[in-house]
Amino acid sequence: MYEIYNFLNNDDVKVIAQLGQFSVIQWDRDLSLTPWSAQMAYFSSKMNVRRRQLVAQLDGTTGVTLQAGAMQWTVGDVRATTGVTGAGDFMRKMARGVVSQDSVIKPEYQGTGMLVCEPTWRYVLLLDMARWGGSVVLNDGLFLACDGTVEHALQRRSSASSVVAGNEGLFSLRLTAPQGTVVLESPCPEEEVVYVDLHDDELRIDGNYALAWTAGLDFTVERSGKTLIGSAVSGEGLVNVYRGTGRVMMAPMQPSTGSNVFAADATD
Repeated sequence: MYEIYNFLNNDDVKVIAQLGQFSVIQWDRDLSLTPWSAQMAYFSSKMNVRRRQLVAQLDGTTGVTLQAGAMQWTVGDVRATTGVTGAGDFMRKMARGVVSQDSVIKPEYQGTGMLVCEPTWRYVLLLDMARWGGSVVLNDGLFLACDGTVEHALQRRSSASSVVAGNEGLFSLRLTAPQGTVVLESPCPEEEVVYVDLHDDELRIDGNYALAWTAGLDFTVERSGKTLIGSAVSGEGLVNVYRGTGRVMMAPMQPSTGSNVFAADATD
């Protein structure tokens, strides 16, 4: 048995999202500051740049799979495993890590208790697998966590053009489950996310703005115009194209490259 004080009931902590066994908390004020960092923290808070954490309440039935290195602390009868079931499974995951930017081993946590992830300046988004038709593809570097019942695999691009010309990998992480929760570490908040539902149609995006898309969509990288001259005249060149029937989750803009805020996650 355990009791936790001054965490979820802290005056500076607010639960901003909840789905299944996952909750997202936000630190409205960060009092662990130095005099020379207080000014930046003040103006950051005015633009909703705050630390956030993912919290999972394990009830002994459904485990949690995390991105490697994401766990900060656990309490209760919580046990971590590598998620590797044998030599064959290890080789498959090694191969997956070679051909994608996905980490080779994602630890799995099971048992009864609480799991808390490392704080992040990014935005933590919760996806309901049922709303995505039971299968979703994620852009590189966005996966943070999911229910242990969600299966991981690789989705191959429809053509090699996305590798050569689109600054994309040949494979993306595909998550599959009829129900469950997937957690993303996003560069933009839920309030700014753009959703496009396609019905036997196509979406063209000039840049790497898509966060996630339905696994059934056909993803390629193509010229913006029908000819090389047309693409050059338009000034767009190559675009990411999503075809078929499904949903695309898109960021409205890339995060500012002039700020060191998000880079701080790597050192904190």
